[in-house]
Amino acid sequence: MPLNYKLYQAYPTLCWVCIFVLLVGCQKQREAPDNTYVFVKPANFPEPTYTFKNNPVTKEGFLLGRRLFFDPLLSKDGSVSCNNCHIQSTAFADAQQHPLSIGVENRVGIRNAPALANLAFMPEFFWDGGVTHLDFVPINAIEAAFEMDETIENVVKKLNESTVYPALFKKAFGVDKVTSPYMLQALSQFMTMMVSANSRYDKYQRGEGEQLSDDEQAGLTLFQAKCGSCHTGALFTDFSYRNNGISTTFSDEGRARISEATEDIGKFRVPSLRNVALTAPYMHNAKFRTLEEVLKHYAEGVQPSATLDASLQRNGRLGIALTSEEQRKIIVFLRTLTDNDFRSDERFQNRNEE
Repeated sequence: MPLNYKLYQAYPTLCWVCIFVLLVGCQKQREAPDNTYVFVKPANFPEPTYTFKNNPVTKEGFLLGRRLFFDPLLSKDGSVSCNNCHIQSTAFADAQQHPLSIGVENRVGIRNAPALANLAFMPEFFWDGGVTHLDFVPINAIEAAFEMDETIENVVKKLNESTVYPALFKKAFGVDKVTSPYMLQALSQFMTMMVSANSRYDKYQRGEGEQLSDDEQAGLTLFQAKCGSCHTGALFTDFSYRNNGISTTFSDEGRARISEATEDIGKFRVPSLRNVALTAPYMHNAKFRTLEEVLKHYAEGVQPSATLDASLQRNGRLGIALTSEEQRKIIVFLRTLTDNDFRSDERFQNRNEE
C-alpha cells in the first residue's frame, strides 16, 4: 500500500499534495535538459575567448568533430590522426615515448605536442602563438610536412567522397556539401568542450570537501611565491612568452619566428600547469622527462642568454632559489592539479555515434 491508510484518513488533502509534488518532481527530473554537449564555463575561470556566437556547440557538431579528431583520413597516407599526438589518458598530450611529435612516414617534428585542455580560454595557440583562433589550429597539423602532410583541399575532397561524412555534415550544419569552414568548426566544437576543472585542487578551492595535506598546502604556498608570477590564475598561465634559460643558443627561435623580433628569440609560451603530472616530457623541445628535472633546472640549471627572462636573473644569481625540500613540496602540490574525470570522460573517447 503506497500510503499509510490511517495517515490518509487523518490528512487526505495533505497526502494528495504530497503525491502531486512527487509526480511533478519526477516529471521535472525526466524533462531536465541534457547538458552533455553544452559548453559550461567553470565559475572560477575567466570568460572564454572562443567565438561561440559564430559556432555554438551542438550534439551533432560535437560528435562530428570527435569523429574527425580520431580519423586518420585527415593525413596524407591515412596513418595519422589528431589523436596520435593528443592522447586522453595523458590529458591530450603526446605519450612519453614520443618526445617530439611523430607524423606520416614516421617523420619527426620539431617540438613536443602540447596538452589540449581549456582551449576555449586561450588567446593564442602553439608554443610560439602562431595561431590566434582555435578554428585555424588544425590547418597547421594537417598541412605540416612532418605531421599530416596533407592539404585542406584534399581533405575536404576525401570527406565529400566518403560514404559517411556528407550525411553527418548535413545533420550537424544543414549543408549538402562538406566545406573546410564547417570541418574546422566541427573540430572546434569538440575541442572547446575539453574543459579540465575538476582536480583535487579545484574541489579544495570550491569547498567541496577536499582537503590538502600539510605538504600539499606548503607546496601551494611555495608555488604561489616562486612560480605564481608566470603560472597564474585558474588556468595556471599568464599566456606570455618567455625564455626560461634551457639553452644559450636557439635553433628554434620560438616566438621570434612569428614576431620577427630579435628580443623574442628563445621565448616560448608559458604553458598551463593543469594536469602537468601527466604531460611529460616538458618544455617545447621535451628536454626534461620528469617534474624533478624541471624544478632542478629552475633551481640550478638556468642558462644565460640575451633574452633570458628577468625573473630568472635577480640579485646576481640565475634561476629561482629553491631547496631540494621546497622542490619536493611544489611537486607534491602540482600533482593535485590532475583531473582524473577529464582524462576518463567518455565524451572524448573514440566512439562513433550516428
